[in-house]
Amino acid sequence: MRLDACRGLALWFVFIDHIPGNVFDWLTIRNYGFSDASEVFVFVSGYTCMVSYGSTLRSRGWPTVIASSLRRSFEIYVAFLLLVIIYLTLVWQSGSYLDETNTRHFFDDPGTVLIRLLALQYAPVNTDILPTFVILHLTFPLVLWLIARNAAIALAASFMLYLMVQLYNWHMPAWPTGELYFNPFAWQILFVVGACSAGPCAPQFAGFVRHRAAIPLAAAYVLFSLIVVLSWRVDAFKWLIPQMIEDWLYPIYKSHLDPARLIHFLAIVVLLTRFVPPAGHRPPGLWTKALIRCGENSLSVFCFSVLASFIAFVILDRISDGLPMQAAVSAFGIAFMITIANLLTWEAKLDRRGSPLF
Repeated sequence: MRLDACRGLALWFVFIDHIPGNVFDWLTIRNYGFSDASEVFVFVSGYTCMVSYGSTLRSRGWPTVIASSLRRSFEIYVAFLLLVIIYLTLVWQSGSYLDETNTRHFFDDPGTVLIRLLALQYAPVNTDILPTFVILHLTFPLVLWLIARNAAIALAASFMLYLMVQLYNWHMPAWPTGELYFNPFAWQILFVVGACSAGPCAPQFAGFVRHRAAIPLAAAYVLFSLIVVLSWRVDAFKWLIPQMIEDWLYPIYKSHLDPARLIHFLAIVVLLTRFVPPAGHRPPGLWTKALIRCGENSLSVFCFSVLASFIAFVILDRISDGLPMQAAVSAFGIAFMITIANLLTWEAKLDRRGSPLF
């Protein structure tokens, strides 16, 4: 429940961040540290995959694990294709924004783009995390096999692959940029760490969080990250960070999950795990329940949020970009996401009550 709530909040943050020029993005985490909601998605996905597939492995064995992984990868793949088709339709209806959405290539050369799209080598703006999720879910049985035999070796292999990205720029090809924006060779480390923290490494992770040095170090790094990011975005804070440190840190490359981002997110995980209590026996409140519903239906809600953020951008660009309109499109977008999530949950409950079709 706590994980779904975190994932739901990340979805709200992603929607707000995807609206260019939206002042309410100051309410999201990306303005207060090196990492953002993307890390939440990948880490939680690894954690939930371990919980789900690990249970399946114990009860049904490897064939069911592999079949479930293939099915989920295909679901994400189909959702990605459908999202892009609707996205392209909206852009065409708008009559502009081809460069802002990275869709000009499609309207100039649709045949080539469709081939690249089917091969997961092309993605419009804000949809580019889904191809990486397809790959991560597709390869999870291998990750689970390594973790089941030796979690330390799995973590070491994951770290070595991540290190190759940082040292030698390993990446998966994409078009026309040359590489996937969310490099799976780099982002897999969060996926694997999330899986290990839900599996055999859970006691070691809990022991690390309880170590007396973990909290001060994590808090110090989160504070340092906050000061650095504020110095980049608020002129009044520029004097706090020497130019030498800024030159050393910048650019913090999101595509390759820069170490500064990775460490920042892990520090936040340590602090949240230590200070945020687990869900109690009381039923969740209205807002918490809304977050949980969005988190439970994260794939569908994310796809709808991408479309909603584009519509919000068009409204701000063509009607008004004033603060009241920014507040309105942000609020209506989140309300739309909550409504979709509740409808999906309601439909799933009805479907479970029905008789098998075959």
